Amino acid sequence: MRHAETVDNAARVWQGHKDTELSETGRAQVAAAAPHLAAYRPALLVSSDLQRAAATADAIASLAGLEVRLDARLREVHVGEWQGLHADEVRARYPETIAALDRGEDVPRGVTGETRAEVAHRVGQSVREVERELLPGETALIVAHGVSGRIAATDLVGLDQDVSDAVFRGIDNCHWIELVEGSKSFSAMSRWRISGWNLGPWKA
Repeated sequence: MRHAETVDNAARVWQGHKDTELSETGRAQVAAAAPHLAAYRPALLVSSDLQRAAATADAIASLAGLEVRLDARLREVHVGEWQGLHADEVRARYPETIAALDRGEDVPRGVTGETRAEVAHRVGQSVREVERELLPGETALIVAHGVSGRIAATDLVGLDQDVSDAVFRGIDNCHWIELVEGSKSFSAMSRWRISGWNLGPWKA
């Protein structure tokens, strides 16, 4: 799940690891979404430690009767020099980096930030630890960010990140991706599948 809207989301400001609070709209979003997420009856609730994700998780935890476990590995992609800058300023000041990203190249965000591969490594570790904790039939809810959440989900199902970028461009605030474990009918290995993308209380 991606966190609810923040004041910086509304202002089109790059956040990355910037610790931004939820906007009034964001608080309304998570109030509307929380019953839908609690209805999954999650056995585990894990969140990025940035307050926009943790606050989103807290609203769901109270309905689900769970404690939130914070994990810094679920943080958003670090955007380096872009952190705190308006989106238009970034596009004006860093045209070569933006052009490289538009071509699908995995360059560090904001010159000194992270690459997509680096994010996949750290969030992948976190998600697989959660996966190993689940008992048969159990569900986990992971609250992350737009980029880190998308990468975590597509990495789990083994989708090439270039394909993911082209097909799945993002997750709206306070929306989620539903992943289900497939049967082992032809293999001893289980396979995760994407059963829903960018789901929300307004689309459920």
